[in-house]
This record gives sequence, structure tokens and C-alpha cells, in this order.
Amino acid sequence: MTDEKLAVVVLAAGQGTRMKSATPKLLHPLAGAPMIAHVLATARELDAAYVVAVVRHERDQVAEAILAEYPDAIIVDQDEVPGTGRAVEQAVAALPDDFDGDVLVLNGDVPLLNAGTLHGFLERHRDATSVASVLSAVYDDATGYGRIVRTAEGALDRIVEQKDATSEELALQEANAGVYAFGVQELRDQLANLTTDNAQGEKYLTDMIALLRRAGSEVSAVPVSEPWLVAGVNDRAQLSEAALRLNALIIRGWQLNGVTVQDPASTWIDLKARIAPDVTILPGSHIQGATVIESGAVIGPDTTLLDCEVGAGATVKRTDATLSVIGAGASVGPFSYLRPGTALGADGKIGTFVETKNATIGEGSKVPHLSYVGDATIGEGANIGAGSIFANYDGVNKHHSEVGAHVRTGSHGVFVAPVRIGDGAYTGAGTVVRKDVPAGALAVNVAPQRNLPGWVQQHRPGSAAAEAAEAAAPAATDDETDAG
Repeated sequence: MTDEKLAVVVLAAGQGTRMKSATPKLLHPLAGAPMIAHVLATARELDAAYVVAVVRHERDQVAEAILAEYPDAIIVDQDEVPGTGRAVEQAVAALPDDFDGDVLVLNGDVPLLNAGTLHGFLERHRDATSVASVLSAVYDDATGYGRIVRTAEGALDRIVEQKDATSEELALQEANAGVYAFGVQELRDQLANLTTDNAQGEKYLTDMIALLRRAGSEVSAVPVSEPWLVAGVNDRAQLSEAALRLNALIIRGWQLNGVTVQDPASTWIDLKARIAPDVTILPGSHIQGATVIESGAVIGPDTTLLDCEVGAGATVKRTDATLSVIGAGASVGPFSYLRPGTALGADGKIGTFVETKNATIGEGSKVPHLSYVGDATIGEGANIGAGSIFANYDGVNKHHSEVGAHVRTGSHGVFVAPVRIGDGAYTGAGTVVRKDVPAGALAVNVAPQRNLPGWVQQHRPGSAAAEAAEAAAPAATDDETDAG
């Protein structure tokens, strides 16, 4: 049910210079989704009446990502006045004039903060009838964070930024997490009083606490249970730390749901993946995007699946697969490369050093070794011989080939598309198939074999091969020259 008394403001205007990246900080991926998407997903779970996102740096890219995750978000452009206080001021101005609830302020670069923690924070804020509440965290070393300054009685007095803090204030261990809840009317009344009279020349949202205190309003600070919940991401090292923490949570969730993850330290699973109970994931495996894995499948070791579907009881070993479907009971790998458009039928096989693309391989069919299958349809029960190539590209266009049911192709064959091999047909080893093969036919194009006796002794005299040939048999006579 929508909370008509709640508006969420997401601060997404920062430049993120410490990332040293051409990609906006908030668009760096985390568990398969942009960082900002995690914050918006949390906002969605709060069922707020309004979600307002404030943008500035790389405005169009960031706004597009926000609307992709949360289409109903209100996008607000921060103007030339710097600071989080100014960002919130503009966000509040975008809310309807008759909104009279609470404004929850979140940061777009704090991706691990969950809805459960925020629900508890809002409940405490509302139960205490505080005009403003601040989420805080206690650190062994709070360097870099604004400090929470409390009164002698333990109540929140003010927040002081690192650059403006005294030596005594810098020694404090409780820090501002950058998450706030405000009563909207009191927030509107005091935002106009924010100034840029500070070390960074910005409108600090943190100054709102002191302003509200001077106005006689009640404010409070609520510590989180674990500091990592409110950890911000400002550089690549912090992004990696957040990814490790989130991945550990994702893996633990799947383990508790009946999935065996043999080595969590080397396994990565994206948030959108879906894994059934009794799946086994072996070391070095990456389950990415919206991959779905059904019960009893074994994935890995050393396997990457991106946006794939894996059927029940299938095995996928040392394989890289993207946008592919692997049927129930099928076997893939080791060292297989499944490109987009691959569909392997139930109980089928794609084996060692096989590459596929836009290929539909029927139920029980096998491509066991050293082959390339591109732009092809293979019927059920077929066997493609080792070293086979589907030559699908003529230098300008791609062409499609069809292989019927229960076809057997010899090793080292080439199928020059477009071509069709009928049901039950065979092809001989080394055959280059340029024409359609009728059902039940054998296709061969082998030239007569010629043996040239004495060639090694004549052309490689003194070599080990020549000496071995001399010892094995006398030189052939002229009558033996043509054995074909």
C-alpha cells in the first residue's frame, strides 16, 4: 500500500571524480545493475507516494538510468548552487504544495542500505515525533565523515563536516550516514536559511539540524546496526568492497534456499538471477544477468552464464555462454563457447572446443568436438562429427543451414550455407557439402588417393624420416607409383 505521507529524495547529482572514470559513478555496475538502481529498488520497497531524483553531472545518462529503474520518478536538475542542501531544496519544491508528510533523503552512492533498515528508521522517527532524524554509524575511525555531535544528555545537537571540525570533534566515532527524515513543513521553513558560509562554500544539508534545533524543534540520531549498511562508494576500491559484501549476501540467500555453492569466494551471482533448489555451483562460476537455472543442474567449474536458461539436470562445465538456452539433461563443455541465439535441446551435447551462434540443436543431438555451428538448425538425434564447420558467411551476408533428424556427419566436414541435409543422411569424412543432401543419402566428394613411393628419400635425404623409410622397406617400383 502506498505511503501517502512519504516522499523519497535521491541525491544523484555528484560528479564522482574519485572514480576516475568516463562512466558516471552512479552507473557503475554492482551485482549486474547500476549502483543507482539498488537505491531506487530500496525506494520502491518503501512504497513512497513520491520519489524525486536530483541530477546534474552527466545528467542525461543518469536520468535515463533512473527512469529505466523507476519510471514514475520525478527528475529535478540541480542548478549552479552547490551542496546537498540546495539539492534537497529543489527536490522539495518539486513536490505538490499540499504534501504534508515526511521527506526521506537517500544518497545514490549508498547501495547496500536495505528497506528493512529504513522502515525501522522511519518508525523511530515518527514514534519520537522528531522533526528531523539522522541515520548514523559508529566507526573505529570516522575519518572522512561528518561527525554527530551530541549534548551532554546524549541528544543530537548538530552535525559538523570533516573540514569544519575541531580536533575534539574529529575524535568522535559516531558519523553522519547521510540519510535523513524530515517533516516537510519544517524542512520547507528552514531550507531558505541555509548558507554557503563554510569551508567548501556549499549549502550543507547537515546544517539543517542546527537550524531546527535553534528553532526549538526536536531532532534525533539513530545508529545503524552495522556500518557497512550505509557505506558510500566514492572510488573503485570502495566499489569492490561493496560488491564483495553484496555478493556474499546474495550467495548466502541462495544457499539458505537450497543451492549448493561450493566456493562462495570465487562465485559471483547477479541479483536478477534465479536458481532453483538442488542446483550445484562449482568454483569460479559467474551467474550474470537474468540467468535462470532449474533444479539439479550443475554449473562449473570456471563457467560464465549471462542471460541464459539452463534446464533441470543439465551440466555446464568450463563454458562461456550468453543469451543461450540449455535443455534439461543436456551437457555443455568443457571449453565451449555459446554465443547469443544458441538453443540446445533436452539431453543434447555441445562438447569440447565447440562454438555455436544462432544455432538450434535438437533433442538428443550432439556436437561433441572441435566444431563451429553458426546460423544452423539441427534436428533431433543427430551427430555432428569432430572438426565440422558450418560456413555461414560469404563475405557479405550470413546464410542458414539445416540438418535433419538422425543425421550422421563425418569428421572434418564443411557445410557451405545455405544447404540442407535431409533426415537420416550421412556425410563422409572430409566432405565439403555445397549442395543439398537428400534424406537417407551418403554425401562424399573424396578424390582418389595417390601414393608417391620414395618421395621422402628423394626430397628429404638424410632426415630421420628417410632413414626410417629405408629401414622399413625397399624403394617402390614404378608399377606401384599410382595406388589410386
